[in-house]
Amino acid sequence: MRAVTQLAHPDIADVKLTDVLFALSDPARLAIVRELANGPLAMAECSTVNPDLPKSTKSHLMKVLREAGIIRNEPDGRKRILTLRRAELDEAFPGLLDAILDSSADDESPVT
Repeated sequence: MRAVTQLAHPDIADVKLTDVLFALSDPARLAIVRELANGPLAMAECSTVNPDLPKSTKSHLMKVLREAGIIRNEPDGRKRILTLRRAELDEAFPGLLDAILDSSADDESPVT
């Protein structure tokens, strides 16, 4: 049986605003965060990313979000569950997620 890989998640005290803003500046990553704002998803269920993208590209999008402290990517059996670190981010950067998610609602474009 293969061991489940635990991924590193930064402590919220170590999360930098510039890293969060950089991660959210990409339309594909922002679309993922917008989807996760509605609740946790299995990585395979995350539908905003083009299904024709290579698995490595999708993994990279998730890695940038995780390393910036925006999402958690945790094992759950044979799948991985993605969750938005909403409460932690709201405490560290009050109003940031709301402002970004609200302002980008008009800019939504298909992710390719």
